[in-house]
Amino acid sequence: MTDSRSRRLFTLSLIMVAATFANAQETPPSTSQSNQDKTMSNNSQPRPKVIIFDVNETLLDLTPLKTSVGKALNGREDLLPLWFSTMLHYSLVETLSDNYHSFGEIGTAALMMVAETQGIELLHEDAREAIVTPLRSLPPHPDVIAGLKALNEDGFRIVSLTNSSAVGVETQFKNAGLTDVFEKRYTIETVRKYKPHPDTYRMVLSDLGVQPAEVLMVAAHAWDLAGARNVGLQTAFVRRPGKTLYPNVARPDYVVSDLAELVKLLRRDETPSAAGGDSKNEK
Repeated sequence: MTDSRSRRLFTLSLIMVAATFANAQETPPSTSQSNQDKTMSNNSQPRPKVIIFDVNETLLDLTPLKTSVGKALNGREDLLPLWFSTMLHYSLVETLSDNYHSFGEIGTAALMMVAETQGIELLHEDAREAIVTPLRSLPPHPDVIAGLKALNEDGFRIVSLTNSSAVGVETQFKNAGLTDVFEKRYTIETVRKYKPHPDTYRMVLSDLGVQPAEVLMVAAHAWDLAGARNVGLQTAFVRRPGKTLYPNVARPDYVVSDLAELVKLLRRDETPSAAGGDSKNEK
């Protein structure tokens, strides 16, 4: 390969990278403090009017799903994270390739892929049954119902946004006793793009008629919050077991162990004493 051709390819690569990250709202790399160590402390941020909740893992406990998937994989419950990450991976493949299958269909395909890599025979119908049945009957985490009710009582509008189907999340909420707590349930089925694509969050903003800074996105997944932050939403990370922050984006406005802690922090931000100092937590 000639030097001139190498230079052209290198230049093209730089252009492609620049285009990929053109819409990213990350801290410039020249800053002296890493993103991982940062906690947002912008006191000009308004008190959120709306709180958007992710559903699976953030609100609902995946333990029954772990058991079911493990059973389908010959007792290999340790493979649940691999299955879940494979499902998320191919949901993004579908979005980037301008294709669409339901989250259940992608989850079934991902489970069969994991089974094949492990030398486990698994029929399509068995894979689907291992996912769909337990997924629609997941229990809420112990802090969820009380936390959501407290946020409602404090005047916040509560909605959900999930990659799951509309029928699926309706059934989940009914079985978990969450239906009456939420003003609306949103699903990516409407835009046929998966979180963290910007259009999924903008869909909610447009329907509710609110500005990004007036909305708080709550999730146990750092990738979800990265997408929400890119659109301009405030963000809150719930440290569910096994979940951690993504160091390459700005730290969320709130980092909490559960919803009870989030309720306390939002109430603290509302008090006059919090107005003169840093109203965001330093976890």
